[in-house]
Amino acid sequence: MDIFVHFKSIIVNIIADMGHGDLDCTRINTEPPRDKAHGDIATNAAMVLCKPLGMKPRDLAVKIADALAENPDVAAVDVAGPGFINIKVANGFWTTRFAQLVAEKELFGRPEKHNRKLMVEFVSANPTGPVHIGHVRGTVFGDSLSSLLEWSGYDVYREYYVNDAGGQVITLARSAYLRYCEALGDDIGAIPEGLYPGEYLKPVGQELAKKYGDKLKNLDEAEWLPLIKDIVMASMMMIIKDDLALLDVKFDNYFSERKLHEDGAIEKTLADMRQRGLVYEGSLPPPKGQLPDDYEEREQTLFKATEWGDDIDRPLIKSDGSYTYFAADIAYHRDKYLRGFKEQIDVLGADHGGYVKRLKAVVRAVSNDEAELDVKICQIVKLLKNGEVQTMSKRSGNFITLSELHAAVGKDPIRFMMLYRKNEAPLDFDYDKVTQKSRENPVFYVQYAHARVYSIMRQAKSVLAGFDVETFDFTKVDLSLLQDEAEINLMKTLLNWPKVATGAAEFHEPHRISFYLYDLASHFHGLWNKGKEMPQLRFIVDDNLELSHSRLAMVRSVAYIIKAGLDILGVDAPHEMR
Repeated sequence: MDIFVHFKSIIVNIIADMGHGDLDCTRINTEPPRDKAHGDIATNAAMVLCKPLGMKPRDLAVKIADALAENPDVAAVDVAGPGFINIKVANGFWTTRFAQLVAEKELFGRPEKHNRKLMVEFVSANPTGPVHIGHVRGTVFGDSLSSLLEWSGYDVYREYYVNDAGGQVITLARSAYLRYCEALGDDIGAIPEGLYPGEYLKPVGQELAKKYGDKLKNLDEAEWLPLIKDIVMASMMMIIKDDLALLDVKFDNYFSERKLHEDGAIEKTLADMRQRGLVYEGSLPPPKGQLPDDYEEREQTLFKATEWGDDIDRPLIKSDGSYTYFAADIAYHRDKYLRGFKEQIDVLGADHGGYVKRLKAVVRAVSNDEAELDVKICQIVKLLKNGEVQTMSKRSGNFITLSELHAAVGKDPIRFMMLYRKNEAPLDFDYDKVTQKSRENPVFYVQYAHARVYSIMRQAKSVLAGFDVETFDFTKVDLSLLQDEAEINLMKTLLNWPKVATGAAEFHEPHRISFYLYDLASHFHGLWNKGKEMPQLRFIVDDNLELSHSRLAMVRSVAYIIKAGLDILGVDAPHEMR
């Protein structure tokens, strides 16, 4: 159970006992105080209820505090400032609650599965080459957010939107044609400006040469272009899927943008929008700043985006009669809604910040306010080595690929460190730091805590008669023997897991999990170090079997929660460190 929810219910019952059982208490917060010296729980109950109760906030706080002081789970309570209440919880409460964690193991704090459908669309990189560092953060964020939401009870559907209908596909095919000529022995010289220069297209050129010989060279572009497009797209998607597998990322579906065009989904979407009065013919105000010389105001087909929260209405058809990219976006998000996804999340890169309002407006409009979209923007990542920013790659021509990064540091450092900052903040990925075996390397520090638990368990098996971590019943131990302040603090941190995880899921912020795991590892390593200095605090006490079993139950629980958190992040929880 979330202890903060538990104490909020106690406060709500106190208010009811005062004769106000029908009062709206939803604004009451119970949370950790900013300063741990003030106790374990702080609440604003008196501040938010004083007005409807017609009392001064401090007077109401004193009444609530007096009632709390009578609760056997409360060791101390005081009123601070104008009416905040700080609560110190009795040690017996922590050990009693801790028994629930010991019994439930990795499932502690996990909500019941409610099966609400939710789609997370992420990565969605243009299929013009391998996954590179610009995509990695959104990839890890989207996958871990999906796992976090699954942990919290959602039926999550992971989708990759394949941009296979734009001009970049034609550019890619032309680039592959150049490599095809190269495979036939032509000297292609420097790759022309505007084409993709990466060496990853050489195998595609060789495949084309093997399949067609020199036949394509005798055809006009209009004839060879469609032949090459399908082959090069299939090759690029195979590369992308192989890259994603390096991070253990899998999708339930790869949705083709081209399919929207071929199936007439865009036409159907615009027809539906016209019928509902969401589209009109009109003109937009000129863009801000100096106008281009060829600017000409024209009437065009526009989506009434401003009626749904956007800043301006959005064009749907270009001057040449083709659809805008945004028209396809509308059809795609309508398709999501028609597939039953009323809750949607899009994970986009830093260069898509201007898309947030328009996409939210789209989902509201096409669903008639039945569906909701959360857009998460992942800021840029800088790769640092020896203190210098790394930007270039031989294989790709102008960017560092995921496969190169994976070869250098492995899956776990990539996944953990991409979540060690809030998604909206820029992130520095330091090669040197993530290869250290020290506290300065967060992923090593957390994984080492998990491995240390198993090291302690192996030691216990060798020195404690009849002990085996795989068969020992930890639910039978006496947890009330855990009385040292450091032990209590470790249990408090472990019991805070449900609040951290549910909050991370509610606000779509998986970085909270990595922060929490580092804090938990710090408490655990600190207690282990304290035992080195003070033998009476060691996890295995030679002359006290009962106390050893109690401490081993606490230690084993550290591994349960670290494993649960690392599973959400997609990071391994090793039993040994190499």
